[in-house]
Amino acid sequence: MTIVKTIQADVAVAGGGVAGVAAAVEAARSGKKVVLIEKTTQLGGLATIGLINLFVPMCNGRGVQIVKGMADEFLRLSVQYSFDTIPEDWRNGEPGLGKSNQRLLSRYSAPIFSLVLCKLLNDLGVEILFDTIITGANAENGHIENLTLFNKSGYICCQADMFVDATGDADVLHYAGVPTVTGGNFHTYSAFIATLESCKKAVEHGDIGRLVSYKFAGAANLYGRGHPEGMPLWDGTDGDSVSQYLVTNQLELLDSIKDDDRNQRDITLLPIMPQFRTTRRIDGEYTLRTQDAYSHFEDSVCAICDFDHKDILYEIPYRTLIRKGFDNVITAGRCVSAEGYAWDVARVIPPAILTGQAAGAAVCQAMDTGTAITDIDISVLQSKLENENVMIHFDDYLIPEDKTVIETENFGHF
Repeated sequence: MTIVKTIQADVAVAGGGVAGVAAAVEAARSGKKVVLIEKTTQLGGLATIGLINLFVPMCNGRGVQIVKGMADEFLRLSVQYSFDTIPEDWRNGEPGLGKSNQRLLSRYSAPIFSLVLCKLLNDLGVEILFDTIITGANAENGHIENLTLFNKSGYICCQADMFVDATGDADVLHYAGVPTVTGGNFHTYSAFIATLESCKKAVEHGDIGRLVSYKFAGAANLYGRGHPEGMPLWDGTDGDSVSQYLVTNQLELLDSIKDDDRNQRDITLLPIMPQFRTTRRIDGEYTLRTQDAYSHFEDSVCAICDFDHKDILYEIPYRTLIRKGFDNVITAGRCVSAEGYAWDVARVIPPAILTGQAAGAAVCQAMDTGTAITDIDISVLQSKLENENVMIHFDDYLIPEDKTVIETENFGHF
């Protein structure tokens, strides 16, 4: 292996999904030189090229917005040049407690959001390496010296002071020897489909958002209902698993449409990446569990809501992003330390953005103070995030008297 060039940055962000973009934005706004490494040719990850074009609910279902900060900024960016489905009650801001049962969410154009994210990073001076894969990490005594990358130029050495693993699969953590945990994925795969009938509805309503809808091959839901009996969960952390998953689902998708009138419909877009949600994550200093609903953490970096159930609130501890003994790497998004249904709650788009924002702020603080990423002053980090409109701790008055905890420990999808 011959290294053809070396690139240097203050912060290297691995993965261009929404968590990685958020981390890069945060670090760049703090004046750091940032490089972002993305294995595909577009930004946004599952939120764009994965065709999961939905900002899931960001409120408690009672009119109070919980997820704010950069997640709210990205929501607005996603619909700036796109259709949206923001509920009417939220058009003019937060309704207030008890004033709405509608939940703050929205669909958007996945390709347009990807373009907007590219402009956002480019305007901030972030160096984007598209079509670039990470093949290894040079780490010694818990300190990453550099990453080895590969693209059309050949092998590249990427040196940085701090690293953010937002790959969704904990690839950097794995290469660097950080302890990780492997999950599993239900059988689900969706593409975009348009029909003559959907075209008619889009024209009738003057709403391009009605043009396409989801067409499923594997169609297991969040809790595993619909997963074929006897089929193992998809691993997603090795090449054979990824290839088998894609072949199986693409053939099932073709089989599902082959008897349709070919002049009445078209598959308009296939996902550009495997639609895995829970493959591999950090074995962090703390692992978030469903039992942690309604709990406060002294080291919380954000409050989030359960997107599938009203009222249920969580806080994400900083300890879910780090591992002691590894001084210059932090994770975000789908790789945070959570298990069972709590992993599902923490990995969707809005929380992924907030943990990315927290990771970006943390690496800057560590650099500025000459501190290991595991040892930064949490109160300083929390203060910075609060100033950026992140809710760190939810108010206890939002906890219902008949509070519910979701007991399922399934790995799932949305």
